[in-house]
Amino acid sequence: MEGLVNFEILFTTLVQNFGTWLETPMRAFTFLGSEIFFLLVMPALYWSIDPKIGFRAGMMLVISGGLNTALKMFIHTPRPYWVDGSVKAFSSETSFGLPSGHSQNSAAIWGMVAQTMRKRSAIIIAAIVVFFIGFSRIYLGVHFLHDVLTGWLIGILLILLYVKLEKPVGNYIQTKSLCFQLLAALMFSMLLILLGTLGQSIENNWKMPIEWINNAVSAGADAPDPFNLEGMITIAGVAFGFLVGFALWRFLYDTYEINCSPMKRLLRYLVGLVGIFILYFGLKLLLPEEPLMIGIVIRYARYALIGFWVTFLAPWLFRRLHLDV
Repeated sequence: MEGLVNFEILFTTLVQNFGTWLETPMRAFTFLGSEIFFLLVMPALYWSIDPKIGFRAGMMLVISGGLNTALKMFIHTPRPYWVDGSVKAFSSETSFGLPSGHSQNSAAIWGMVAQTMRKRSAIIIAAIVVFFIGFSRIYLGVHFLHDVLTGWLIGILLILLYVKLEKPVGNYIQTKSLCFQLLAALMFSMLLILLGTLGQSIENNWKMPIEWINNAVSAGADAPDPFNLEGMITIAGVAFGFLVGFALWRFLYDTYEINCSPMKRLLRYLVGLVGIFILYFGLKLLLPEEPLMIGIVIRYARYALIGFWVTFLAPWLFRRLHLDV
């Protein structure tokens, strides 16, 4: 393992030696694989382009994001700049390294969008974007090559698994009552939190090498905090609200379609985006984050509201504003 790490450190420094002029474009590609970007793009797909693509992208966001967070905790491997001072930390990450979340999520989400569209151009564009997102993580010094390759592999496997199970699971869920569907959404959300909690329990039996912390700080990055559950709480909250809103809409209105002009599609996104910003920033300012348990509950509720806004409240508002036709 030490030999592999040494080789990949050498590979990372070689990539970084391409020059600092790459920092800006690599940061741009990294942003295309971030959860913040997907939280902005997924609603645009759902509200203004194609609900099927938007729903599938949203599901891949919570499934891949939740699984990745748990896997990092279970595997607990370092970032390159945690173990070798020769690696420049162009970006700062506090979670463990394997698998790369940006690589996994981008492969799963962009790949799912391309698979749904079934167009050669979409597949090519998705492949290029996913490649450079992964490459950017190596250049920025936050991932080893094997972190990126593993993330890509898991993302592809998740697409294959989702496509195989989507129809039978979807047909089964639709035959059940609304109460059952809401309970299933809650159980799925709680399962994500349980995975995070199990991963966090490793902390009691494993001690982080002090060298990792010292190297991270020396590189000018944040100190590692890899067992923090905030990310999983966020994903679980979004998943619950997203699925509840989707189930409630189907129960009340059956189908959700987009049959309006390009201008109205743009207005739908802008109106919906305002709602997300109000829920994200407004509630964050108004509601306390301490003490810890209250903060966790509030974070879960805030992100559940954001997910519910995407699949129910915003589409309901679009109808009221006559932006649906």
